[in-house]
Amino acid sequence: MGSRSGTEPESGRDGDRDPGAGTYSIERYLNVRSAYGASFGPEGERLSFLMNTTGVPQVWTLESPGEWPEQRTFYDERMTFASWSPERPELVFGMDEGGNERAQLFRLDVEPGAIENLTRHPDAKHRWGGWSHDGDRFAFTSNRRDGAVFDVYVQGREEVGDEAELVHEGDGWLTLSGWHPDDSRLLVSKAYSNFDQDLYVLDLESGEFDHLTPHEGDVRYYGASWAPTEADGWEAGDGVYLVTDEGEETDTLYLAYLDLETGDLETVVDGGEWNVTGIALDDETGRFVYSRNVEGYTELTVGQFTGDEPAAFETFPDPDLPGGVSGGVSFDPDAERFALSTTGDTVNTNVFVVDVRTGKSTQWTRAPTAGIPPKTFRESDLVHVESFDGLEVPGFFTLPEEYEEGETPVIVDIHGGPESQRKPSFSSVKQYFLNRGYAYFEPNVRGSSGYGSQYASLDDVEKRMDSVADAAACAEWLADHPAIDPDRIAAYGGSYGGFMVLASLTEYPDLWAAGVDVVGIANFVTFLENTGEWRRELREAEYGSLEEDREFLESISPINNVETIEAPLFVLHGENDPRVPVGEAEQIAEEAREQGVPVRTLIFEDEGHGFSKLENRIEAYSAIADFLDEHV
Repeated sequence: MGSRSGTEPESGRDGDRDPGAGTYSIERYLNVRSAYGASFGPEGERLSFLMNTTGVPQVWTLESPGEWPEQRTFYDERMTFASWSPERPELVFGMDEGGNERAQLFRLDVEPGAIENLTRHPDAKHRWGGWSHDGDRFAFTSNRRDGAVFDVYVQGREEVGDEAELVHEGDGWLTLSGWHPDDSRLLVSKAYSNFDQDLYVLDLESGEFDHLTPHEGDVRYYGASWAPTEADGWEAGDGVYLVTDEGEETDTLYLAYLDLETGDLETVVDGGEWNVTGIALDDETGRFVYSRNVEGYTELTVGQFTGDEPAAFETFPDPDLPGGVSGGVSFDPDAERFALSTTGDTVNTNVFVVDVRTGKSTQWTRAPTAGIPPKTFRESDLVHVESFDGLEVPGFFTLPEEYEEGETPVIVDIHGGPESQRKPSFSSVKQYFLNRGYAYFEPNVRGSSGYGSQYASLDDVEKRMDSVADAAACAEWLADHPAIDPDRIAAYGGSYGGFMVLASLTEYPDLWAAGVDVVGIANFVTFLENTGEWRRELREAEYGSLEEDREFLESISPINNVETIEAPLFVLHGENDPRVPVGEAEQIAEEAREQGVPVRTLIFEDEGHGFSKLENRIEAYSAIADFLDEHV
């Protein structure tokens, strides 16, 4: 299993118990499958996608909706993406080892099934940048030259390892956004933080690296796609569509067109109160799908740019999709259809194909629900909780099907990031606890994305603990709810959410009956000192710098306030975590235990930042269930 545990003793795995009528074990829930990450093959008749039938995501292909899919990879490690060549029956996929996030790129020749490791630098990260239009080359960024920065590489489809050409030496976090339609240039994004980026164009012949978005302050420029060119019959010129919040009066993201010749930025779609979150664009036809994030729900718009003006387009009927949360659009070669994944509270993730002109969708994958009737899945309600300063904190609240007034235990599940957002998507773990009689609350505390730049910045550096106060306000709201037992409120969270759990237990000890910290930050100083060097600058932009803010970071670190913890604590981590090193778990468990806190630990030697292997997930969530049953 590859794990090691600390006190307290287990009371027995849930999967070993005989479930009563209408209840299901954690093994069953964790065997609810997901299919996602779709990519159309070059002929448009075959899809690849990722599915976790074996316990970890592998590459599968499918030639028609609902048929039995064919598994293409057979590894014990997870696949991170798969992308078809535009011209040949081959695809590239990414795979790391033991959760270390140092993904290598592999080419799968689909017909014989032969697989080739293309990168062969196991100590470096490789971030996919897409195929050239002729399928002869692909691009990626990697930190193989310097662990702290990402360079741009171009590699022939049959080349391996050091045969890749270093085409640009970076000086920060570089990501590729796609090849120009004539394959002469690459769009490059440089991130300074999650709320501050720049765009560049890299000319592959001359090596020129042109800065497209000079700006002051924090401005987001991302999700960039090349516009169709004049050679394709398009009249608007050479430019880029992107999502940005540029502008003094702008708080949310909008869709814009950037003219590369003039540098002018033109609004195409104003997001209004909600963010435009991205655009998928076919650079031959001008057909597109853009999305808006409306309080966690996805609104899709399908259309086609006409070429008369950059902002001129026509729209097609909205897709008829289940669930409410969708993404990962991939057009077929003619842009007559697109594939995407969709999910919802009561809908496990599957791949659908949508007809562009009609909006009619067809479900291609049939990821099973492990024999659990979907009608038993519970749907959440969107609620808003007033925090200490009057801020309205949104969250998703779900009650179990059967409960007794005033006696229902509740899990407050706080997302990571912190610039992430909890959405009403399917969670087997949440449905498992609901089936066991727990209520579930998922807040989007200040600092979450999806609610505008101002909301996302309300927890920056010296305002960090205001987000912890939001979690406390949610616990108090729950304590007043007629269904909830105020003495049975548990805090649960992973990564930054793990910090939120620990900080909630140290700052508001009277509110919580127990805490579950998964791969969480216990000490901001040691976290920043030991996190992957490629991440440190980005994380300091959010949390504060070691050089200038060390004293403040120490003051808010749960490890330095551990004496106030009263609730039992369960700490889980992956030995290979490159983001939040396992030392964070070890030090908080040791310090809390010395203070007399009931502490249990579970460390997986073959996992990283979270748990991807099915056997580890079963062990982890069985143990969490036992812990909560005992203490909540």
